[in-house]
Amino acid sequence: MTEVINPSTGAVLTTVPSLDAAATDAAIGRAQKAFPAWRDLAPGDRARLLRRFAAVVDEHIEELAQLEVRNAGHTIGNARWEAGNVRDVLNYYAGAPERLSGRQIPVPGGIDVTFHEPLGVVGIIVPWNFPMPIAGWGFAPALAAGNTVVLKPAELTPLTAIRLGELACEAGLPEDVFQVLPGKGSVVGQRFVTHPAVRKVCFTGSTEVGKSIMAGCADQVKRVTLELGGKSSNIVFADADLEAAAAAAPGAVFDNAGQDCCARSRLLVEASVYDRFLALLEPAVKKFRVLDPSSDMSEMGPLISSGQRDVVASYLDGADVAFRGTADFTDGWWFPPTVLLAGSERDRHWREEIFGPVLSVLPFRDEAEAVRLANDTEYGLSGSIWTRDVGRALRMSRAVETGALSVNSNSSVRYWTPFGGMKQSGLGRELGPDALLSFTDVKNVFLAMGE
Repeated sequence: MTEVINPSTGAVLTTVPSLDAAATDAAIGRAQKAFPAWRDLAPGDRARLLRRFAAVVDEHIEELAQLEVRNAGHTIGNARWEAGNVRDVLNYYAGAPERLSGRQIPVPGGIDVTFHEPLGVVGIIVPWNFPMPIAGWGFAPALAAGNTVVLKPAELTPLTAIRLGELACEAGLPEDVFQVLPGKGSVVGQRFVTHPAVRKVCFTGSTEVGKSIMAGCADQVKRVTLELGGKSSNIVFADADLEAAAAAAPGAVFDNAGQDCCARSRLLVEASVYDRFLALLEPAVKKFRVLDPSSDMSEMGPLISSGQRDVVASYLDGADVAFRGTADFTDGWWFPPTVLLAGSERDRHWREEIFGPVLSVLPFRDEAEAVRLANDTEYGLSGSIWTRDVGRALRMSRAVETGALSVNSNSSVRYWTPFGGMKQSGLGRELGPDALLSFTDVKNVFLAMGE
């Protein structure tokens, strides 16, 4: 059994089972056995079940949100959005089974057609920072395409995934089509990688672990989708709406206490407005509300663990602290929003993913230097560009090496559009129409016409 901790207080919430390799193999075997019937279910019937699943999730939005507040320390506003995102993603992909069609290709001597065939059993490994939505981004398109799913939640935050598994049963999904398997990554996750019946692994987490999963899957030429680390840039030009950019900047990095691969944790400001922008940023940071996450007023909760808090604190050693917000709690794993001035682009806090509420700031001279600094990283997941110049916005959007960019906005995720990283931030795309096809194989069939 594994203890589950409330990061706001440090108190034990409950315990959950930790599956061993034999139990994991048994669950994979059940998923493999359930696959043919789910694959062969009439598309309209599969769609109706997914819509019913979405409806049941909708009936439990508040329950799921409150569970995430206690287990992951998410603010109640964010947690309600996250539970709603699971519902919305299910509804979005519920439209797919009846529209997942192949092509007829003109060829001499016959007819050529293609089919999108489901892969089989899909293993999904979910991180602790966004347990609900990232689970949905994996299981919704995988199920819609006709696959069965085994899902491993993070050891720190398993509760909403377990509840979603129960809600799938309540919605009437056939037994063993969607199973939640709590346990250690080194056991459950590793069996997803090595078990021959698991045809694809979707992993969200650190780049280091993602590399080992990719290497393990290569042994069986097993498909992977990887969403890994990030060190995204928030680039502010002198012609931007500086007030709007400064007001938005804290949420771009301090949301979820900075535990977000998409966090704009590097702030690049054009030198001519650098001092002015910092003057606008300071009050925005200091008024960022770090409160009990169950409060509707809270904008930021705690870090996930004491260990994570220690890691984040280590980045302040010897750093130039410009200003900080407040986090006045005696219990739990809290850390105040913090802004650091980068002395150079070699500073550790500028280069490494901190995964905490810490923002590093560096000035740039011109567009070319902004591109160079933004691209000088092993990561390429997200980012923002603030400018009123449309031409510059287009040039920068093409030049910055990252998978998801926003102009005059800090949002990264919309379930209608593809999401994923470049370089060591990942491989493949989640969400949007692209994700569905990644859970299928294309089968080509030629029918000779004869005489």
